[in-house]
Parts: sequence; structure tokens; C-alpha cells
Amino acid sequence: MVTNGGKSGVSLAAPHELNVWRFVESRASELESLHSVVSDRLDNNFRSQRNKRRRTTGHDNRVAKKKFKRRRIEVGKIDSTDDSVSKGEKKISRRVRRNIELKKNLPNGFSTSGDGTKRLRTHVWHAKRFTMKKIWGFYVPLGLHGRGRGSRALLKKLKQGVLVHDASYYGLVQLEGPEDTLMSVLSSVLVPSPSASREETSRDILAGVIFGTAMLHRSGKPSLPPIAPVTYLWQRAPTNVEGHSKDVCDGEKNNDGGPITRQLWVWIHAAAFQEAYDALDSACQGQTGTGSLARCVSREGQLAKLELMGSKVFQLLQKTLIPASRFDTQSYIESVKLSIFENGNQISSSAVVSLVVKDPRALSNEEGQIKEETASLPNHEADCVFEFGELWDASKSVKPPMEESVLCMEKHNRHNEFIRLGRKISGPQNASIDREYSRICPVLLLKHEDGEESVTRCSVILPLSWVKAFWITFMSNGAHAIGLREKQWVASEMGLPYFPSDFPDCNAYSNFMAMESDETNHKANLLPPSKRPPQVPIPPPWSCVHLTLEQRSSKTGKSYSHTDNEKIDIEKQRIFEGAIARTSCMLSEFLRNISGENLLLFPKITGQKNCLYKFMRDKEFLEPDNSVMSEVKCAETLCYVRVLLRACKEGAFEQGAVVCAPHAADVMPLTASSSESDDQRLQIPQASQKSYFKQLPSGKWELELPKDEEATDKSYRWPIGFITTGFVRGSKKATSVAFCEASLLSSLRREQWKALPLKRRKKEIYVLVRNMRSTAYRLALATIVLEQHEEDAAFI
Repeated sequence: MVTNGGKSGVSLAAPHELNVWRFVESRASELESLHSVVSDRLDNNFRSQRNKRRRTTGHDNRVAKKKFKRRRIEVGKIDSTDDSVSKGEKKISRRVRRNIELKKNLPNGFSTSGDGTKRLRTHVWHAKRFTMKKIWGFYVPLGLHGRGRGSRALLKKLKQGVLVHDASYYGLVQLEGPEDTLMSVLSSVLVPSPSASREETSRDILAGVIFGTAMLHRSGKPSLPPIAPVTYLWQRAPTNVEGHSKDVCDGEKNNDGGPITRQLWVWIHAAAFQEAYDALDSACQGQTGTGSLARCVSREGQLAKLELMGSKVFQLLQKTLIPASRFDTQSYIESVKLSIFENGNQISSSAVVSLVVKDPRALSNEEGQIKEETASLPNHEADCVFEFGELWDASKSVKPPMEESVLCMEKHNRHNEFIRLGRKISGPQNASIDREYSRICPVLLLKHEDGEESVTRCSVILPLSWVKAFWITFMSNGAHAIGLREKQWVASEMGLPYFPSDFPDCNAYSNFMAMESDETNHKANLLPPSKRPPQVPIPPPWSCVHLTLEQRSSKTGKSYSHTDNEKIDIEKQRIFEGAIARTSCMLSEFLRNISGENLLLFPKITGQKNCLYKFMRDKEFLEPDNSVMSEVKCAETLCYVRVLLRACKEGAFEQGAVVCAPHAADVMPLTASSSESDDQRLQIPQASQKSYFKQLPSGKWELELPKDEEATDKSYRWPIGFITTGFVRGSKKATSVAFCEASLLSSLRREQWKALPLKRRKKEIYVLVRNMRSTAYRLALATIVLEQHEEDAAFI
């Protein structure tokens, strides 16, 4: 007890309780005088003015409102609506039942609507602020309310803050089995194969230190289109006494002599989850000659993924992810854990970091907070691995976080204890609460490859029941939520492909485009015929690129036509006919198949010197008598590459715009610095705009050229590809994503290097872009991604 030194026995500490009535009695005269002054000013009318009553009815104590509150409390105690109906009570309204259902925090699974559509754990938060869209079996936030604008402000927040996206709609498949069997499964379905990576990278992936990205295919059917891009990671290898990971060797045995069972995660987008799961399950069952079989388990509805993007990602994580372990101050592990977020930019790309963190809603050390007991917390990283291992156990679910009401009660009691006022509120016993709930959560942190130096991308993998706790904490610490529309803007800004829009060779793209076409046609039919916009092909008619290749082949004296086995009925063909090279090895293999090693395409391969700049500055390389160059080659399957388009002077390229091959005469005046080029802008006739693409009775679209060949050469340019992600307004880069045929790009580069002076040659390729509802061709520069990066399998 703190006492006064002058007066013995008199305490200076604050009293445990304050008697308010004594204070009022001593100041009664002053209060009466103040009351008389106020009453005189208000003419003794203390009723609130009607024009000032907005949102001030919280003090209303009417009987009807009390009945409504009492009814809500009674409804919350009801476990099943069927019981209330059977007892003859009034049926609970749908709104109340839905609120009760969405506020539940079950350990596993999503809440579903009447038609089976799943709702995210953050559905209520998003539904109040975002436009929701029913797609891929989920209600997913599309974007902020409005006409889809605000990209300029969003990109500013990407550069100066943090964006967060709830990607819980991604599905998870867990593979279990011997290590060699799992490697055989991955090699049969993933491109690029994990075994094809460099030895150091392959060893780190196998040890669980980093994760990998690849395209998922059907096992044993490489000719079929791919399914989807996936992210895969192995469970962290066991650690030794010093805390370092043990080397994982093929053929390592258990104590009983059997092979060690490893576990592997494969994250898949919801648009292709079922198709991908069937492919992985079929690949596991096909490994019959390897001894022990691999097992494929669906973990959908158990784990969630939150994606963070921005320049201050690690500052946000430093505030919210507080390690719960008490490490030894002398160990190497402690220094890594404590500085992981302070030096987050030094973490290598594709790194996997496992943590056991406290409840992000936990209070800070202010207000005299009592320190938590450390008996239930791990004392070493080996104990953390046990907690982290719960994420990998499909049969065991992690305990959900503490209820919000319990945390509020504890906060209130701590506050009262700090100011020594009032008594503690009684509640459930701590022992019973700890058995049902948890105050710590195991998480995985994945650091993706940075598209820019100033922007960081990370994914936080955590149990589904903990999503609300982390989501609200991220929002409270300054993060900005985004939906699907804003996520595609970020992907375009960073030059990354976006699934499924930038994967036209996948079935998910065909389904997505079919849905987009139905929505566009439905909106157009609601307008009167005079105000309907001109109909354009959705999705783009990729088959017309065959005509361009045929036309260019005929100029060289070669005929291009399908054989009997290659002829495909236009009525029955897929939306996208061809293959997309997403790695340098795939592009090199395509060039070898058509004997086009000398084409002007320079895929970036590790250990080999890129000869792009060497040939670009060689004066004698493109001389007429030089026979080294190859003409346009025709393969059985067209090969497309992803390119980034940037307008030379002006133009905003939309999704679905057609990319055309310019003539040499088109590039010279349009690249001139004088303003005379504006008068020489290439356009198609206004009358032929609607007939450029013709729709067949089956609904398919095809290219229709005028019969006059002179008019065709004058105003028409042959298509070589289409834009899949349009220009983002407000971006300083102003780039669009397109897919163009590889051999046609090589032919254009050769023509332009021969026509342009040596100093004006560029590594980019000049192309013409025309929006579907426009008549003007805009000049753009196309950069081939595989000439800048070895792989293009990353996705966002």
C-alpha cells in the first residue's frame, strides 16, 4: 500500500470505488444554478429539436424497442429453426436467420445459400462495401460500387500503402505419399517440371524452403490444353537439434524400414479447382508401378489465403503478426524471427516462412495489461513445428479464435483493474474457454517475386476460422481491400498474367468468356434497339490468325492448309486453337520443331548469352544476300507468346482489341516526330466496321474481308493476336497484355529492322492495335515477355 509520509496510515493510491452521490451532494448548489441558466435559455423546453434528431435514437427506451431486443436475444439462443416451427412458434425471418448463420465461426467449411453458392468468411464485410458477383460457386467481391473507376487512386495506394484481397476461394489439394512417388506425379502433370529446375532450386523446393509455380496439365495428355496455373509447396523438412533443416534424400526410410511419407500442397484457382483435382487424383492412381501409392486429399474449406500487395506490406505484418514463441536469446532462430519483418525486403523470392503468432486482436502492453502465461506457448522452434504441423493434418482442425464477446469482457476487466474502478464482470471459466478456443494461430507466409522494386507481394495462409480476426486487424492498421476488378488492375500494372483472363488456352477462360458474353448481351437487350452498342465478338475470334499465317505463307510461295486430320469444323472448334509458350524451353522447342532456330526470337535461357542486341546492331546481318534468315514457318499448332503493349503516342487499348501486322510503310510516317503523321492515320471505312467480323449462325465469329483486294491492302491489316487485359487508366506505364503468334512476330521484326535505320532499331516490335468499336489503328510497341524472363508461369 502506498502511504503518505507525513500522515501515517493515509493511502495515496486511488480508491477501489468512487461514491458519486457524495460528490453530487457537495456540488448541489452549483448544479442547480447551472440548471437554472440552461432552462432560461431554452424556455424550460429540454426536448431535442426535430432537425437534430438524425442518428440520435440510441437513447430511446421505448417498450417496443425493448421487445425487439429481447426477441433478438431469444433468437440467438435457438439452435435450429425447425424446432421453433415444430413447437408452433412464429418462424424466424430470413434476415435474422442469415445474420445468425454468417456470424458463426465454424472450424471448417463455408456457409452456403439456398442454391449451394458458398460465402466467404468476410462476406458480410464485403457485401456492405463492394459489388458482389456470383461466380465459380462463390459470392466474390467484384469491386467497389460504381462504374468500375478509381484505378488512379488504387495505383497510388499500391505505391504508398498496402492492398489486401481475400483469396479464400482458392482451393487446396494435399498430396501424401513417398517422396519419389510424389515427384513422379508432379513430373507428369506440371510444366515446367520440378525436376527440370536447377539443382539448387529443386533442393530448396523439396525441403520446403521455397515454393514453385507451374502450369497444371492432364497426366499423359500433353496435347490437351492446360488446366490452370498452380502454386505448390512441400511440407518443411524435419529440423535437427541446432534448428537447421535436414537434407532430404530420395529413398530415406522410417524406423520401421518403410519410405518416409511426405506431404505436398497445390493451390488452385476456384475456376478450375474440380478439373485440377480430377487430374491430380488420376495422376496419383496412375502410379501403380512405384510401390506405395500417393493419396490425393481435398482441403477445400479448411485453409484460407489472404493476398497482400504494396510498398508497406512488411510494416503491416510487423504490426499484426506477433510471434508467440519464446525463443532462446542466444539462438540463431531468434534473430531470424525478430528481424524477419524489419528486413523483409531482403527475403528471397518464393520464400516460405512458418510462424506461430498471437491472436492479432490481442491488446498491447498499454493500460497495465497482465502478461500472458507462457506455459501453453512453445519454448523452442521444435515446438513451433508441432503447432505448424497442425495445418498439414487434414483430419485435425485448428482451434478457432476466441469469441469477440470474451475478448471484450477481458478488455473491460483489465481496464477497470488498471483504473481501480468497479468490479470484474463474470463470464465463462478460462479453462473451458481454452479447451474450445485458441489464442495462437499457425500461419505460413509466402513471398512472391516482386514485379517492381517498390512493390511487395505476399500471401498469408492460415486456418479458415481465423480469417475474420486477421482481416479486421489488417483493415484497422491501414490496409485497403480490393476485389476482382482491382486485382486485375494491379496485375496489369505489375506486368503479371491474371487468371483466367490471360490464359486463353484453359477451359476456365472459355467458361469465363461465355459468361461475360451472356452478361453483355443481356445488358444490351435491356436497351432500345436505337441505343444498343454495336455487337463485338466475345471472346475474340482466335481462329482468324490462321488466315494471316496462310496469307503470309502464300507470299513466299508456300501453301498453308490443314491436313485431313487437322481439319476442324468451325462450328465445333474450341475458342482458342493453338499453344502458348510460357517458358523459354517451350519456345525453343517450338522453334526446333519448325526448323526456325534462325528466326528473330531470343528466349532468355540461363547460362546462354542473349544475342538480341548483337543482331540488332549488326549492319550485315540483314543484307539481301544473307541466306541465314528463315522465312515464316508453319507448324501444325500455332504458338503464341505473351507480349506487353505500350502505345507509341496515344491510344487506350481495351480488352478484346485486335493486334494487327503493319506494313513497312505504316511504321515510317507514324514514328515520325512531325505532326503531319496525324493526318495520315490509318483507318478502316466506317461502313465496314460492323462487318469486319461476321457472326455465324452457331454464334462463332470469323474474319470477313472485302472482295476488293486493292481496298484490302489499303485499309485492312491482318490480325496476329488479341488483347486479353486492357489498359488501366491512371497508370504511368500504360501497358496492355496481349497474345500474338510467335512466327508472325519474328517476321515483323525482320521486316522492320530492314526498313528502319540502324539507330532506330528497337528490341520491341511495332504493331497496330484497333479496338473493336473503333475504326482507327494505333501504333504500339510489343515486348515479348520470354525475352525478358526465363519463365512466365507466375500469376496473380
